[in-house]
Amino acid sequence: MSITSQNVVDNPNKNTIFMVWNFKENAEIKETFQKLCKLISNLNNSAIIRFPNSTESVVLGIGFEAWEMLNLPKPLPKQFEKFGEIKGSKHTAVSTRGDLHFHIRGEEFSFCVDTAGIISKLLSEIADCVEEVHGFRYWDGRSILGFVDGTENPKGSDRNFFGIIGNEDENYKGGSYLFVQKYTHNLFAWEQLSLHEQEKVFGRSKIHDIEMSDDEKPTNSHSALANVGDDKKIVRDNMPFGTIANNDLGTYFIAYASSFETVKLMLNRMFIGNPEGNYDRILDFSTAKTGTLFFVPTFEMLDEFSG
Repeated sequence: MSITSQNVVDNPNKNTIFMVWNFKENAEIKETFQKLCKLISNLNNSAIIRFPNSTESVVLGIGFEAWEMLNLPKPLPKQFEKFGEIKGSKHTAVSTRGDLHFHIRGEEFSFCVDTAGIISKLLSEIADCVEEVHGFRYWDGRSILGFVDGTENPKGSDRNFFGIIGNEDENYKGGSYLFVQKYTHNLFAWEQLSLHEQEKVFGRSKIHDIEMSDDEKPTNSHSALANVGDDKKIVRDNMPFGTIANNDLGTYFIAYASSFETVKLMLNRMFIGNPEGNYDRILDFSTAKTGTLFFVPTFEMLDEFSG
C-alpha cells in the first residue's frame, strides 16, 4: 500500500497562517471531521495544480484529546501523548489544549487567507479558533531577534528521516509528531544588549550566522542547549509574527519529528538546563505562551478517517 505523507518536510514559504481549533462541548463532531479530512486532501491536490512552481499547502495535525474524542485508531502512535508542562527554576514550557492544528503555507498570502477561510467556514459550528497567527518570512530567514533561524535543520533526504515516522511504528509509518509553541519576545530588553552579548545568547554570529567555537560559546547559549546531537534532529518551520506599534512580536516555534522524545530532550535542556539550573538564556527574552503536541496522519489515514 502506498504511503503519502502530508507536506511536513517542505521548506518554509514566505507566508504562513497557523490555526488551533478546539471542539465545542457536546458538539457533534464526527461528521464534520470526516468532511475536514476530505477537504485537506482536496486543498492540497488543488494547490499542486494551481501552483506547480511553489509549495502552497496545508498540514492538519490532530491533538491527543481530540484523537480520543473522535475515537480514532488504537493503539495510538507510540510516542503520542498529552504534552505535560516542563517547569524549570525560572521558566516554564506551558501545556495548552489544542484539538486541531492547521499549518497553511503559501508563496501568496492570498492562498493562506482563502484556505483559512474555507476551513473556518466548515469548523465554526462545532469548534472555536483559539489561536490564529499570521507568520511572515523576515529578511533571509531570520527570527525577529535578528538571528538566522533553523540553521541546524536537516537537509535533503535527512528531512524525511528526522521528520517522518519510519519502520519503528509500522501502524503510523509516514506520519509525524507535530509540536508547537507560541513565543513572545521582550524586544526592549533584548535591544539593550550589545551585539556581542546577543551573540553569546545564541552562540552564533549575528550577521554571518557562524557558530562559535566550543571554547568561546557559553554553556547556556541557545545553540549549546537546543542542539542535542547530529543523530537527534527535528524539522523546524518557525515563523516570526506580530504587530508593530504595540511591540507585540514573537516566534511561532513549530517542529515536525519522527520522534517526540527528541523534542522533549531539547525542551528539558532549554527549560530545566544542562546541568539543572543552566537553562537556555534565550528564555530570558522569550516567553512560551502555548505548548501542544499533535499527530500528523498520512493522506491515506485522512482518507480512512473520512469514512
